[in-house]
Amino acid sequence: MQDYVRKQLFKISFFPLCFLAIAWLVFFLDTKFNLHLTQFGTSPRTLKGFTGIFFSPFLHSDLGHISGNSLPILVLGMLTFYFYKPIAWGSFLWIYFMSGIWLWVGGRNDSEGMVHHIGASGLIYGAATFLFFSGVFRKHKPLMVISALVAFLYGSMMYGIFPLEPGVSWEAHLFGAISGVMVAYNYRKEGPQKREIIWEDDGVDFEAEEKAEEEAYAKFLEQNNINIHYHFKPKDENEENRE
Repeated sequence: MQDYVRKQLFKISFFPLCFLAIAWLVFFLDTKFNLHLTQFGTSPRTLKGFTGIFFSPFLHSDLGHISGNSLPILVLGMLTFYFYKPIAWGSFLWIYFMSGIWLWVGGRNDSEGMVHHIGASGLIYGAATFLFFSGVFRKHKPLMVISALVAFLYGSMMYGIFPLEPGVSWEAHLFGAISGVMVAYNYRKEGPQKREIIWEDDGVDFEAEEKAEEEAYAKFLEQNNINIHYHFKPKDENEENRE
């Protein structure tokens, strides 16, 4: 039993842990050797900044930034790969590139193209909305429990889709969240589904059976010379008056 649990934990945590391992390695190398890798973040509507679509989720500004993103990536990633295993990879890739491309097209930038959006928070918002709306769209009670859990754990972070805090890429949050909703809707008929009970048609024609029974009964009466007479008693006038 313990071996089975360990194998399952390994399977659902493998990708999130690999993602975090790469992000932490990049952060360590950047900090240790002053590589200034943040320049490879997403700089909207610039040719150089286009590479950020691929690299920016692995880039973080400081220890607090990467630490704050690590636990949500791990938790949401494990939930996705456990409950939506058949569509987990496809969902992640769609969210990754949709949110990245939209950020490059619609994110903030200055006249010199020097604004760089970095961090994995867009993926976090995408995974959170994907998990929440996947349960809602399917109307599947166990999955709706996961939706409620995600709302409880990360519902408050949805304030991040608004431009309330300077220096925070609310556009990455917004585009990530929208991507998650769209991917959840696109995959609503794939992966785990609500069970439906379908009664098999046994091919019985009840009307034909009822008619056959009536004919058999009439034939029985005829063969046995049985005659049924119905007598109707006239209604008494006194009874009419009593009514």
